[in-house]
This record gives sequence, C-alpha cells and structure tokens, in this order.
Amino acid sequence: MQRPRRVTPIDAYNRAISGPKINEQEWDFKIIPTKTAAAAKEHGVKIPRDTIICDADMADRIFAAGKQLLLELGYYVIDTHRTISISENELTDGLKHAPFELKLGSGRDAAAMRQRKVGGLNYSFRPVIEGGPTGAPVSEQWFLQEMTSFAQEGCVDTIVNGVLSTFQGWEVVPGSVYEVKAVKAEQQYIRLACSNAGRPGMAT
Repeated sequence: MQRPRRVTPIDAYNRAISGPKINEQEWDFKIIPTKTAAAAKEHGVKIPRDTIICDADMADRIFAAGKQLLLELGYYVIDTHRTISISENELTDGLKHAPFELKLGSGRDAAAMRQRKVGGLNYSFRPVIEGGPTGAPVSEQWFLQEMTSFAQEGCVDTIVNGVLSTFQGWEVVPGSVYEVKAVKAEQQYIRLACSNAGRPGMAT
C-alpha cells in the first residue's frame, strides 16, 4: 500500500487562505468551549482538580477526544481568520512518522528532547527544561542580563526568550520596521547571553 503524501508547508498555506472563514471571537468563546465539552462528555473525560494523569485509559480517552476535535474543527489561523483542515490519514501518517527524539542546540550544550509515555515514572532521563520569559515584554535595559540569568542556570536546557518592549527607545509596533529591528536585536542579545554564560551552543 502506497503511503499517503505528507502535508507540505505549501499545502498548509493554501488551506490557511482558502479554508472556512470564522470570526476569532466565535472560535474562542463559542465553538471551542462547546465542542470541547461535547467531546469530553462523549469520551468520558473528567479529571479532578490537582490530579496528574498517570492512568493509561484516561490518557487514551483524552487523546481520542482531542483527535475528534482536530479532525472536526481543524487548526485556526489568526492571520487569515480561516481554519486549516486535516484528514485522518494525514494525521495518522504524521503521528506515525514523528521523531522519537529531537536534538536542541549544538555541541556540549545540546539537549535531547525524547518521547515520554503515560505512566512512565522511572525514566533514566529527565524532561527538557526551558527557561525564559516566554514572549513576555522585557526592557532594553535589562534584556541581556535577564537572558544571561536564565542561561547560566545549570538545570535550564534551552531558552524561550522574552521580547524587547522598545528598540533604541522607540515603541516596537507590530508590522513596522522597528519590529524587524527588535527581533534581530533579540537574537543577538540571546546569543551573547548564552556565550556569556559559557554555553554558546545552547538552543534558543
């Protein structure tokens, strides 16, 4: 049997500009809550507060509910206000050929992100720890120092950086040349921060 063709970036883009158009407010506050509640009820997904899921049966039901939602609703693209649909064959093929391990960074600073299974509490490897402001605005004055403080922590494997709130004193307006300048400066600061911490190959 011939393997289904994978979804390419061009496929995803074409679907993102031609898929069904949906208002973002309706998607966030009506469609997703309603459909999620229905899928959870259908698959018997009910998780008490402050509970860590270690039950394989519950994990299977959560996966089935999530799969149902994805196949029914697709992905929402904020930029185009449209949805990207995906078939069950495409989803199954993508999961089947997903890598079991992903290398982040380079050299002695590289970290391996490995697949973990439900209920497996006795792993010989720990999860990858990502440190950083994770997209939160950070002032120009403290950006380098803050990124360095995360990079120098031995338990942190990768940096998820913050964003500059200003560039050379100017407000970083989305879609403007200042946004381009700010993103470039962020990467330069982050690479310098990793080097300052003695971890130049750290993933960011």
